Amino acid sequence: MKKLLAGLFLSVLVLALAACGAGKKDDTNSNASSGDKSDNKENVTLTIGASNTPHAVILEKAKPALAKEGIDLKIETYQDYVLPNQHLESGELDANYFQHLPFLELSMKENGYDFVNAGAIHIEPIGIYSKKYKSLEDLPKGATILLSSSVSDHGRMLSLLEAKGLIKLKDGVDKTAAEIKDIAENPKNFKFDANTAPEMLVQMYENNEGDAVLINSNFAIDNNINPLKDAISLEDKESPYVNIIAVRADDETKPEIKKLIEVLKSKEIQDFIIEEWKGSVVPVK
Repeated sequence: MKKLLAGLFLSVLVLALAACGAGKKDDTNSNASSGDKSDNKENVTLTIGASNTPHAVILEKAKPALAKEGIDLKIETYQDYVLPNQHLESGELDANYFQHLPFLELSMKENGYDFVNAGAIHIEPIGIYSKKYKSLEDLPKGATILLSSSVSDHGRMLSLLEAKGLIKLKDGVDKTAAEIKDIAENPKNFKFDANTAPEMLVQMYENNEGDAVLINSNFAIDNNINPLKDAISLEDKESPYVNIIAVRADDETKPEIKKLIEVLKSKEIQDFIIEEWKGSVVPVK
């Protein structure tokens, strides 16, 4: 009888332990499933086109902060001012970061793009460079000034020349859209050559072409030219030509675009811009 009772007790005990074990296994599986659900939440991929410097450099710095927000930033770099907007229009890009606002507005007008400015990030003061002369005052009468062939750059470049006292534009002209024909006074009879693509102006400067060359800071920096040290004159930091994030209309309300702007305007990124470029690239608030 004792042996029978002992056997029965042992059987009950084994069954009880097995039940407990099964319960624990189920709990573990339940927790694992819950964890998997959280871990399997997919990140959003945001593809953005950018000029090499400083735009792509700034975006690379922003990648870790965006990753924490579930956004995988994919950066496509460009060396021209045409393809980034074409690829944004075609859907190959979710956004681009290479152009200032007047350029965006002109590009939309000329090509029918339906884009919007999602946020202003920084300013790159444009510079006047010369291998022959050390100051604007040294430029002789009849000097040849090389400008970008991009008409959208002309208003900015001519406004800079006017601000430095070299020319005067016609009264009432929209300075952001000014052209060479809008020059009213040219005391030194400078000759203006606007036949060089923006990305080729650095080469013209290096080849000692012309007497002075106006170069966008992103191209200068990309070719190891320091605007603060090498330019004989530099655009004021209050320039209205802010570099922006452009997106297709209505995309500016997407959470990932809003988060991109938030990160790019963060103190961390603004401090990085100031430290990295020492004033040749200036963040905007």
